[in-house]
Amino acid sequence: MNDSSVLNRIEGMIYIVRGHRVMLDSDLAELYGVQTKVLNQSVKRNIERFPMDFMIQLTEVERDNLSEQSVSFKQAIGARKFLPYAFTENGVAMLSSVLGSKQAIQMNISIMRIFTKLRSFLLLEKELRDKMDQLERDTSKLFKVVFERLDVYEEMLTPRLVPNRKRIGLKDDE
Repeated sequence: MNDSSVLNRIEGMIYIVRGHRVMLDSDLAELYGVQTKVLNQSVKRNIERFPMDFMIQLTEVERDNLSEQSVSFKQAIGARKFLPYAFTENGVAMLSSVLGSKQAIQMNISIMRIFTKLRSFLLLEKELRDKMDQLERDTSKLFKVVFERLDVYEEMLTPRLVPNRKRIGLKDDE
């Protein structure tokens, strides 16, 4: 598999849970070349390295919601007895110190690159949104000035009625 296909595959394994980008224990185990059970046992032996912002256990509702949204998620969790664990970017980084194999380290580097790429996309999106908002504000100001000027010209071009001047045409009371 080339680097591009590996990165695309990893990107497809990243989910949003509780507002965080996470990867499932089963996906990480597959990437690292270990069983999910082995990965989770290693984590539990080093649980002090995985605070709540590094690793969460999905609720049944979260698991079911992700299963409905993603075929790959459904395949990843299969028929498990226990609810899956999900690792944030920091949790994934910590896994490389718990799983010291060369494959785990190399895969971790690829995963970190994906998280960095996603972060840069979000920054670019925010920058573009800010530019669009500024453009909208500037355009609104410009149109306001144009319409104000048009109002001035309209007043200048509209003939003014001279008071006490005899009107031609039908009278108002007819």
